[in-house]
Amino acid sequence: MFTPKYPPQDTAPPPAEPAPQTSVPAPVAPAPVVPASSRPTVQLTPGSALALAAGGGAVVLVVGAVLVSMLLAVAITGVSVAVVAIVLRLLVKDLQKGR
Repeated sequence: MFTPKYPPQDTAPPPAEPAPQTSVPAPVAPAPVVPASSRPTVQLTPGSALALAAGGGAVVLVVGAVLVSMLLAVAITGVSVAVVAIVLRLLVKDLQKGR
């Protein structure tokens, strides 16, 4: 899926070299060999790209809805605990006044 893209090899003929000053030829480096990939490349058509974008958008919406609902549940729980604490405080204060 994520195969590297290599630039095409240079097929231009080498530049003309001047006559060598010595009788020893210069070493020639071999051309790099690009290994052939056994995996097929994936090509996205406009339809599949649109489907991929729509699927990604749906995932974002679902995850967002789940996170918002969890945040709302925590907020409601916090408010209810605060109300219970206020009611208990008033009841304790009422019990202490009655004595």
